[in-house]
Amino acid sequence: MRAVVQRVDGASVAVTEGAGAGTTGEIFGEGLCVLVGVTHDDTPAKAAQLARKLWTLRILEGEKSCSETNAPLLVISQFTLYGDARKGRRPTWNAAAPGPVAEPLVDEVVAQLRELGARVETGRFGASMRVSLTNQGPFTVLLEM
Repeated sequence: MRAVVQRVDGASVAVTEGAGAGTTGEIFGEGLCVLVGVTHDDTPAKAAQLARKLWTLRILEGEKSCSETNAPLLVISQFTLYGDARKGRRPTWNAAAPGPVAEPLVDEVVAQLRELGARVETGRFGASMRVSLTNQGPFTVLLEM
C-alpha cells in the first residue's frame, strides 16, 4: 500500500458526476488528508498496519499525532499513486490493483482507523472527485507498507 499524507488545516472531497454528486467528506481544522493506493499483493494486514501508522504518525503541530490530538482524517482512494510514467509520455496503471481488490482494502484502512478511535471522512471509491485542502506547513509525507 502507498499513501500520500498531507497535514492540513481543513480538507474536503466532492463527487463531481452522477447521482449523489456533492461533498462526501469534509474535515475542519488540523488533521490529515490521506490518498491511498493499493497494489496487487496488498492484504488486510497491510491495511491495518497503514491505519496504525496514520493514527500515530507524529506530523501534526508540535510533533503530535492524530491519536494524541483527536485530529480527523480524510481518506481518499487514489489508484494513480501506482502510475508508472518512466517510459513514454503516458503512464501505465499495471501496478494498481483492480477495483474489486482495492476497494475492500481502502475500506479496511478506514475501518481500522475508526476502530482505533479516529474520526474519518472519505471520498467515494471509483468516482470522479475534487479534493480541496489547505496544506499546513506545507507538510507532505509518502508512506509505503
